[in-house]
Amino acid sequence: MIIIGAGLGGLSTGCYAQMNGYRTRILEMHDIPGGCCTAWDRGDFTFDCCVSWLLGNGPGNEMHQIWLELGALQGKQMRHFDVFNIVRGRDGGTVYFYSDPDRLEAHLLEISPADARLIRQFCAGLRKFRRCLAAYPFLKPVGLMGRTERWRMLASFAPYFNVIRKSIGTLMTDYSARFSHPLLREAFNFVLYEKHSAFPVLPFYFQLAAHANLSAGVPEGGSLGLSTSIEQRYRQLGGEVTYNAKVEEVLVEDDRAVGVRLSDGQELRADIVVSACDGHTTTMKFLGGRYLGDEYRRLYTTVIDEPGMVFPGYVALFLGLRRTFPEGDPCTTYLLTDEEAARFVGIRHPSINIQFRSLHYPELSPQRTTIVYATYFSDVEPWRELSDGPEQRTRSRGGTELHTLPVRRGRAYYEAKHQVRDALIDFLDRRFTGLADSVAARDLSTPLTQVRYTGNHDGTVLGWQPFVEGGETMEKVIKKYGPVLPGLKNFYISGVWASTGGLIRAAAAGRHVTQFICRDDGREFTAHTDGTGPLPTHVVIPVGPHDKDGTPDEHGSGTAPVSLHVP
Repeated sequence: MIIIGAGLGGLSTGCYAQMNGYRTRILEMHDIPGGCCTAWDRGDFTFDCCVSWLLGNGPGNEMHQIWLELGALQGKQMRHFDVFNIVRGRDGGTVYFYSDPDRLEAHLLEISPADARLIRQFCAGLRKFRRCLAAYPFLKPVGLMGRTERWRMLASFAPYFNVIRKSIGTLMTDYSARFSHPLLREAFNFVLYEKHSAFPVLPFYFQLAAHANLSAGVPEGGSLGLSTSIEQRYRQLGGEVTYNAKVEEVLVEDDRAVGVRLSDGQELRADIVVSACDGHTTTMKFLGGRYLGDEYRRLYTTVIDEPGMVFPGYVALFLGLRRTFPEGDPCTTYLLTDEEAARFVGIRHPSINIQFRSLHYPELSPQRTTIVYATYFSDVEPWRELSDGPEQRTRSRGGTELHTLPVRRGRAYYEAKHQVRDALIDFLDRRFTGLADSVAARDLSTPLTQVRYTGNHDGTVLGWQPFVEGGETMEKVIKKYGPVLPGLKNFYISGVWASTGGLIRAAAAGRHVTQFICRDDGREFTAHTDGTGPLPTHVVIPVGPHDKDGTPDEHGSGTAPVSLHVP
């Protein structure tokens, strides 16, 4: 089996395929694993650009089992904050979105007693979702469930039918508009850091409930550490990874995938090919638009270019600071004025998310220093209009082809990056005195940076958006046919383009595609937990205004972590 892409979808596919007796080789155009789940060094600082919360990093749900099967969490500390996100209004008003429904309810009622009925309704739904999470299926795709399994799954959701029905049928933009308090009316849209205009209430419940259940914290070692752990598990299972290997074409003979051709002309043969990379590249480049069928053809030729069908890209600024900032919080979304937002090229909504990342990952920077991570959703087109030259280019160095090296994009593009960087630093410096003078390292990425590193369509980090035509059509096709393309044998798709959502969806896709492959081969699927390391440990770090003891730790957090035993 050849697997294209060493992101989490590809690594997961490799792990489960090895567990089931397949000989696999992953081909990755970058020189490190992880895809979007990655980090890089700037001097003494490691800039981590992915995991702000990891669904399933705590037990009590099927997501957790997948991570343990992939060896992703063993021996690591899982860090949980008691506040999921803070939203600060333009006038300085602040909402602390505690994931615990009791604390959240008390806090919201303090802000707006007039909204008591709606507040209590929301928190009651959150309490039900905390119990509901254990029923969510991740281990087996619905398309492979028999009638009895489906009825059993539906029966497990019966106690939560009303809250699921109401929360999936109401957009958060409509729900939040019911609040009389102006800050709550706006802040609820930004619980998940940025505004997701097409999201119903359900994903807000899901994320908060997982966070409250200590199953949406962050793993020690960060994003690249997570990817590296899964790559190590894959290699221990006997898998092979080839880096700096860029696929240009999937080889097809008699309507059967038989291998791939690389950018250097080399052809590699295999019995099975799995593409776990960008969906548009897979269908329109690797296969030249063949084998799509009516549903996929519409998705990849029409729907993909409609607004809101795929997740947008990010602009991200990293700052490595020489000193600590005890007043900084792990995660805050700031609502911007129109004047402030105008300085940020490509911004989709007038808000930015600021994370004092050293509170998440103290091991990624020296003691008594700080890493700040500032992001906003950004359209790719404004950056494309400013850019010259190719978006990605292959070059040889020391006889090795490299595919993710920097490319020249022209003066206008770099001037726009500098404008955004300066605007973000100025914004932060006005709120954290002395921040600008303490900058020791910095880096700014745009959606075109994502294109260069991963080849993702328009710089998206998550592929198809759920709850809109793109994501819903893709899910229906997968349930109906499996992760395959019509008329093409021995070819499968994996990763986020065969699912919707974040890292756990990508990891689960690897398990699911292997189950389909085993079915097609007449094999019984098997999986087992990695037992080579101890189970993860958990610590809760208080964030809220009444929890800080004022004594900063070695990274200046001013918090008192509480270690927990989570069975």
